[in-house]
Amino acid sequence: MPPASTGASTLVVAASSQPSPVADSPAPAATAAATDRLEPGRPGYRRMSFALFAAGVATFALLYSTQALLPAVSASLGATAGQASWTVSAATGALALCVLPMSALSERFGRRQMMTASLTVAVLVGLLVPFAPSLGWLIALRAVQGAALAGLPASAMAYLAEEVRPKALVAAIGLFVAGNSIGGMSGRIVTGWIAQLWGWRAALGAVGLMALACAVVFHFMIPKARNFTPGTLNPKALARTVGDHLSDPLLRRLYAIGALFMTVFGAVYTVIGYRLVEAPFNLPQGVVGSIFLVYLVGTVSSAAAGKLVARLGRRGALYLAVSTTAAGLLLSLSDRLAAVLLGLVLITAGFFAGHAVASSSVSRTATKGRAQASALYQSAYYLGSSAGGTLGAVAFHAGGWTGTVALGLFAVLGVVSITLYGSRAARAERLRTSPVAAVRA
Repeated sequence: MPPASTGASTLVVAASSQPSPVADSPAPAATAAATDRLEPGRPGYRRMSFALFAAGVATFALLYSTQALLPAVSASLGATAGQASWTVSAATGALALCVLPMSALSERFGRRQMMTASLTVAVLVGLLVPFAPSLGWLIALRAVQGAALAGLPASAMAYLAEEVRPKALVAAIGLFVAGNSIGGMSGRIVTGWIAQLWGWRAALGAVGLMALACAVVFHFMIPKARNFTPGTLNPKALARTVGDHLSDPLLRRLYAIGALFMTVFGAVYTVIGYRLVEAPFNLPQGVVGSIFLVYLVGTVSSAAAGKLVARLGRRGALYLAVSTTAAGLLLSLSDRLAAVLLGLVLITAGFFAGHAVASSSVSRTATKGRAQASALYQSAYYLGSSAGGTLGAVAFHAGGWTGTVALGLFAVLGVVSITLYGSRAARAERLRTSPVAAVRA
């Protein structure tokens, strides 16, 4: 049987750069030599991987810098869990809203240039965040930071789709996502222990300095783009391309899957700190921050997504990811710390594997306007994060950790339903186009 996909249409792997949806100038020739593409073992691939890994570290470290600190922020500024959660949701929500226009600018000015500018501005704002005089100012600065970071994720995905050979694309994107997991983990651990010793403002300052180091590494390591042709901005063409992507059933399903996975993840990791500092655990802030060491599991599962897809197919990989996530949610209901930690391990592994599979499917499915296709995925993904953070805090306030888990399981059920629908749609499409082949399959 052929490898499974996440929807009805066949995944198309483009062999070259595609026309820019916002450009009036011609695109690169479709017959660009394969030697222009990077792959493991070839010069530049390692530098590219290391640079985007560093960018991924900085992105998640900055974007979620306040998440592990929410109990401390609440205590310091007199805020409820729901109010403090906006320091996370404002950043992810602003990123979701700005990622599409930023991706359009990357079509004009270049992926590498957009990623560099985005990371630079986000780092500069990150160095100002610790000095926010009130919760309102903190939320506002975090929103600006999220908007600045919007130029990085979609541009990175488009850069990889253009510069890396199709067969190596899932692995390359997996490494970028692995950088996200390392950034999320290290940022939270650093903030947890520093906050316990010197307060949450010092912790945010440390994250800003760490992101600055990553930005310097990225600037000097990222190879120049060899398969990108800039064009002038064309809003009508952009709107047409976005409309085409949103009318594609497979892409719509992938966007929804990304949003739902991130809803689970955002809810769990926004609220988990509040649960662990309360009875029966009563953990100190530094230990709560160290809980995020489980992100290492996400590093492994996202980097291994390519092998997982090769063995199980895309739908099979998604089923495994969502089952793992659901098992983790149920296990986390226990009042035993070891069980909660194992639950977090499973949730993290399932989420990062599912995200890597879905995001790489978007990059491979879009045969034109890859930056916009990736941008729409990132918008859905971070809207899911923003919604998950806020709704998770509301559910925790209303029903404790059980309420947060119920929200997560509802989102997991959504992923299963969408994937099952995609399976049926794929089979119906095969029957329509080749009844004999479908019967034999």
